[in-house]
Amino acid sequence: MTLGFEEVRLRLPHIELAAQVYGPEQGIPVIALHGWLDNAASFARLAPKLSGLRIVALDFAGHGHSDHRAPGAGYALWDYVHDVLLVAEQFGWQRFSLLGHSMGAIVSLLLAATFPERVQRLALIDGLIPPTAEADAAVTTLADSLRAQLALPAKRKPVYPSLEKAAQVRQRGVGHVSFEAAELLAQRGLMPVPGGYTWRTDNRLTLPSPLRLTRKHARAFVSALSCPSKLLVAEHGLLAQREGLGDWLVQTAIQVEYLPGGHHLHLDDELGAQLVADCFNPFLNAP
Repeated sequence: MTLGFEEVRLRLPHIELAAQVYGPEQGIPVIALHGWLDNAASFARLAPKLSGLRIVALDFAGHGHSDHRAPGAGYALWDYVHDVLLVAEQFGWQRFSLLGHSMGAIVSLLLAATFPERVQRLALIDGLIPPTAEADAAVTTLADSLRAQLALPAKRKPVYPSLEKAAQVRQRGVGHVSFEAAELLAQRGLMPVPGGYTWRTDNRLTLPSPLRLTRKHARAFVSALSCPSKLLVAEHGLLAQREGLGDWLVQTAIQVEYLPGGHHLHLDDELGAQLVADCFNPFLNAP
């Protein structure tokens, strides 16, 4: 596996973010966005297999080597959208494509729908719309979120005796991953502490959302897409489990392709990464 990338730090007006940059300087600009509680290493297998692209694989705020948000701030999806726009400004990119996995795919969708003049192409891996809730659940959703916020100061991160043990636990986490994939995420996502290692991620990332979009809200963003969009659905991933999604997707303009593998099919092994690359190379390099 070739890991040729440049490590960069991006000082935005409100936060400093980290990223891994792949590909030639004059390549087609692409911003790659990882999933919840992952980091830029999510693209360690895939990015080297994508040709002709200048890929900025970002650590979202609160993840990987990026700073945590200031005290009192939160991690709403639209805040990530704002961050990504500012990252594009740092690189001087008025037009760019987005490559998103899971939560990163959701953020990519929101950005592409809201700023169609900025996004050239939208490449999504096993993610599209956020979990939704209807209006009558709003009171309970907010109450649960506030209770969790009040309880957060007492919550302590687990400490693992070794990177290997942390990777074994991550392997069984959300969106089950291969041990090799978990190791890649752990190498970037862990930090040493007394007694071993713990995750760099901000504890606030585990808080439940205070407000969720309704299904109608979410689908409005999909309907607003105007750029070429392609979604890869993992046959054993999280999207495939969402009832009725397939029937709805055929009514959209999004190109949908089903691939073997789990939620992290682009990271679990070299074969899965190559299958994803074979789908996205012609798509992202198209004029």
